[in-house]
Amino acid sequence: MTRRVHSGSPYEPRYGFCRALRVGDRVEVAGTAPIWPDGACPDDAALQTRRCLDIIVAALAELGAGPEDVVRTRMYITDAAYADAVGTVHGEVFAGAHPVATMVVVAGLLDPRWRVEIEAEALVTSSG
Repeated sequence: MTRRVHSGSPYEPRYGFCRALRVGDRVEVAGTAPIWPDGACPDDAALQTRRCLDIIVAALAELGAGPEDVVRTRMYITDAAYADAVGTVHGEVFAGAHPVATMVVVAGLLDPRWRVEIEAEALVTSSG
């Protein structure tokens, strides 16, 4: 059985994707950017990371998973100078899970205000 979650991002219907998808015990969360409901986006990389992870954790919860189920993350940052801020917030959210993780510096993201975008994969081993 496949279950999908939509987060309300304006890009989801326009580009034809969902925020997260669960098939069996696997949950995949699409690249998640720091989009606030009012369209605001502060410059601070740590705040942006927290927003990305709040969206990811909410999507996981809708699919019966949590941060402790995350087995892999991918963090895309636009400047290596953001690595510590992004990594520190990531470490706080996933302290109990210790997923494998990749952080890559990219030339840019869809919105030039974004400093970070994050993907996640989870494996749910309990019922949910």
